[in-house]
Amino acid sequence: MATDTAFSTSSGSKRTERIRLLVQPAVVVIGVAATLLWAFSRDLDDIEKNNINAESLLTDTWDHLKVSFVVIVLVVVIAVPLGVVLTRSWAKIAAPFFLAIATIGQAAPAIGVLVLFFLWSGWEGLWAAALPIALYSLLPVLRNTIVGLQQVDRTLVEAARGVGMSSPTVLFRIELPLAVPLILAGLRTSLVLAVGTATLAAFVNGGGLGLLIDAGYKLNRITILVVGAVLAMGLALLVDWLGAVAERFLRPRGLR
Repeated sequence: MATDTAFSTSSGSKRTERIRLLVQPAVVVIGVAATLLWAFSRDLDDIEKNNINAESLLTDTWDHLKVSFVVIVLVVVIAVPLGVVLTRSWAKIAAPFFLAIATIGQAAPAIGVLVLFFLWSGWEGLWAAALPIALYSLLPVLRNTIVGLQQVDRTLVEAARGVGMSSPTVLFRIELPLAVPLILAGLRTSLVLAVGTATLAAFVNGGGLGLLIDAGYKLNRITILVVGAVLAMGLALLVDWLGAVAERFLRPRGLR
């Protein structure tokens, strides 16, 4: 079973990773600041001023973050416990079924999942965007939780049980800590997927930076389009950086 390790620090040297952790946020800040400086220094018309101002940008960014945060909470609350259950001997037979559902959710175009959920539920706003995006972002965490737990050395588990540990104690003190690196790698992938896909929330009145991108395209205002795209890209890169920091410092000390 494949795992999501594209963002894992194990794929490169520690020195390269440390340099990237320092450089990436600086590049994001400089890029976003330069774009905003360029936009505000232009002779904006009324439509551009209505979209590119401090209040609108902060509101759109905050809405984007809200959608992304709700998506990640849903993914963690659903995928990690489900992954744990599906690695228990009595539930292993159901693992392919749930993985297939999660795979379909990610393989289908995100805009299609979003629109179908909207047509089925009739909802608009935050939850109309967060629920289908959570389905789209679920697979990396679910798959990595399952694989991470499956890769724990069984002799360690047997030794722990041999000294009298209960099954829940073994899970929380042995299995989950050793699976943390893979779970964090999957979570980092889901974070980037969630933030990137949250631009589509604009289509169901969920707000976010997708409003700027959509307005810039429909109104043929390149400045609005560029600002929206750069802010969305910068936010995704910043979240990826935060995920890398968490992946580095939250893993068990002996596995760093």
